[in-house]
Amino acid sequence: MIDAQTYFSNRLAFETDPSDVYAAQKAGDVFVLVDVRGDEAWAQGRITGAIHMPYRDIAERAPIELDRGVPVVVYCWSPGCNAGQKGALEFARLGYAVREMIGGYEYWVREGQPFENDGGALERVFDPTVMVVRGGHRPA
Repeated sequence: MIDAQTYFSNRLAFETDPSDVYAAQKAGDVFVLVDVRGDEAWAQGRITGAIHMPYRDIAERAPIELDRGVPVVVYCWSPGCNAGQKGALEFARLGYAVREMIGGYEYWVREGQPFENDGGALERVFDPTVMVVRGGHRPA
């Protein structure tokens, strides 16, 4: 049995959220953001700056394509998708420092962070049900 402090410290060690990931990107923090969804999902839309590595391919591709010394953040569709957990587990098995971005692509988009598809950048949306929106949008 663990206490609340240990439980929540452990969660924060292995989870992050869209706002924190975006802030880390803007600050120039070094990490690899990995979209672990399938090809159709990637083509439909993804987080700007992410790489695509479906969770089923991680064991084969990651050791060849990604430096084990660089932290990894994975994401999937939404809170209702466990592909992020599957991807994080694969990276952990391979010895990578890995965190899951809770909320996934859905909350990234709903919080107005930059996203794109095969055609380029998509219009940013600021959803007042998941964030405070000031003056019609949230500052960059």
